[in-house]
Amino acid sequence: MKWRFWKRPEEPMPAPGQPDWERAVLNRMAGEYLHDQRSRRRWGNLFKLLILLYLIGLLALANLGSLKGMVSSDEDHTALIDIKGVIAPESAASADRVIGALRTAFESDKVQGIILRINSPGGSPVQAGYINDEIKRLKAKYQEEHDKDMPVYAVAVDLCASGGYYIAVGADAIYVDKASLVGSIGVRIDSFGFQQAMHDFGVERRLLTAGDNKGILDPFSPLPEAQRLFVQGVLDTLHQQFIAEVKAGRGDKLKGGEEIFSGLFWSGQEAVELGLADGLGSSSSVAREIIGTETLVDYTKKRDLLESVAKRLGASFGLGVSESLSLSTGLGLPH
Repeated sequence: MKWRFWKRPEEPMPAPGQPDWERAVLNRMAGEYLHDQRSRRRWGNLFKLLILLYLIGLLALANLGSLKGMVSSDEDHTALIDIKGVIAPESAASADRVIGALRTAFESDKVQGIILRINSPGGSPVQAGYINDEIKRLKAKYQEEHDKDMPVYAVAVDLCASGGYYIAVGADAIYVDKASLVGSIGVRIDSFGFQQAMHDFGVERRLLTAGDNKGILDPFSPLPEAQRLFVQGVLDTLHQQFIAEVKAGRGDKLKGGEEIFSGLFWSGQEAVELGLADGLGSSSSVAREIIGTETLVDYTKKRDLLESVAKRLGASFGLGVSESLSLSTGLGLPH
């Protein structure tokens, strides 16, 4: 049995030796070449479309669980907001995302309490400060409008350090796992000094600036003592701001000495003993036993589909920006 598929009608070819035979052959060859190119282009476009649909499907499946969690419950519930990863302007733990989630939770009539689930090594002091300030502002506004408190609790997972702890002290209480890493109350700025290596390789540094200190912290230039002292003064100022927020948030609960503010970090169990945390607990146990509403609804602001695609494409090309000034432990999130 022969299968016949649709085929373009072809004009009859003149016999070899006739006057138009060469032209007909060339026309036939050119036509078949163009047809082949169009066919390849159509199949190529179809293949690209299928790949795009496949990637969109994968992203949709990956975000399906989070989309379900974003649906608000019609019953009384506890709002859960994740602060995960480095706290930076464009990250999942940026101030814009966390504050947006906080405002949504405070505006819901069904929310009985809010849990900030923190798993962060720290990050930008500005972003952490924005979130800390907004927690206090929203609590005061809620108290004024409803004549009652909206409880906000911080729950540490693997890491609640540096900028992550800066956020946590804005909550009413902090709960940790006994193995969580908590603390790292300090400020750091990272740089390198390559001047000796340049000298060894015979490389001459040519840095032109307008302003005596415009090249401060240039890794290829020496660090004069005056500039080092200036940078240290800036870090000390930021450190004192951090310490003031910790003392304001924890008050008389703090039981340790000045070592608490030295940049060290402790296990969750030790953090409770030092007054850095209030007790052991998870998001579920805090919702159930402290807030009294066991149902958790995720209010975390997720990236939309287009943003997720853009971020993944950016990551695939190796694009990334790191902030040099940070409230950070220098520790990675445990896997």
